[in-house]
Amino acid sequence: MSHKLKVGELKEEYLTDEEIWRIFTVVLTSQSVKSSTYKYALIKALIENLYQVNDEFELTYDQLAYSFTKVYWNLIVQHDLVKQNRGKNARVVSIIKDIQVKHQIPADFSFDKLNVQIQVKLIAEVKATMKQNVYGALYGDTRGKFYAFEHKSEHFKLNPAVHSFMLKYQRLIVNLTNYHMAVMIEKLNEVPSTNFLLGKVESIAKRSSLRPFEKVLLNHFQRTCFYCGKTLLNGETKTHVDHFIPWSFVQSDQLWNLVLSCQSCNNSKSDKLPKKNFLNYIVDRNNELVTREEDDVASLMTNYKDKKIILLYDYSIKNGFDRIWSPKSN
Repeated sequence: MSHKLKVGELKEEYLTDEEIWRIFTVVLTSQSVKSSTYKYALIKALIENLYQVNDEFELTYDQLAYSFTKVYWNLIVQHDLVKQNRGKNARVVSIIKDIQVKHQIPADFSFDKLNVQIQVKLIAEVKATMKQNVYGALYGDTRGKFYAFEHKSEHFKLNPAVHSFMLKYQRLIVNLTNYHMAVMIEKLNEVPSTNFLLGKVESIAKRSSLRPFEKVLLNHFQRTCFYCGKTLLNGETKTHVDHFIPWSFVQSDQLWNLVLSCQSCNNSKSDKLPKKNFLNYIVDRNNELVTREEDDVASLMTNYKDKKIILLYDYSIKNGFDRIWSPKSN
């Protein structure tokens, strides 16, 4: 049984897009051996970390467990969707509900607002469950062709061809994953409709507040709008933090993709890409951040390279984000 594997080696490195699509089709639908929402949560965690891989296309179990835990906390606690597989409750549900009850955490409390010690404990327990029930299971469904993993070193390595594929078709994969996850949750929880659930599933990865990033950026840069240069009001309500590449594409919050913005620019930019000259500006800005030795910056810029945000910009256009925006003064 593949879910009991402790090591999974990559069986085939070269795959065509057609071959990858064929395997994805099996994984996303009822043809998959895995009959829980775990597979969708792992795919969502991978999407959130696509631009965090190192030069060897590796991720740590901690990176994946953080994203995986966030998905389930927001589903189980905030939306009360506790049925995540057929039969008895999924282990991740028991872990999350036990911690919620033990610490008397209210249902409207998002994952990112949790005390750091509680987050660390929760992620460690979920990580152990992922070792038992997730990595090997999806490895089997993907026939060992999508990734390699090893429990001892706690490293996960994406097939470079699959990484490239997920970048190329990211928006479509996100939509397909959200839809099929919503369909399964609807069947398991007897909720009104897939349409009702889609909104919940689409939003579960989003961070509740960008305030910590705002503080970092305000501490290290002038209090001006990245786009129009307008002076910002010392971190008060008219200072916004904007995803340079829209969140609806990148699906994660990374310091190297976040900028300070005035309210006017943030509102008018909305879900659009900024004009390409701003890409040069953010690359220069990020190079400044990389040189900072302070802990609050160094940990947030792990594995950053210029090529990541340049790739992200190009792939977002290929994925349909081709409405280019610039502030009125530019």
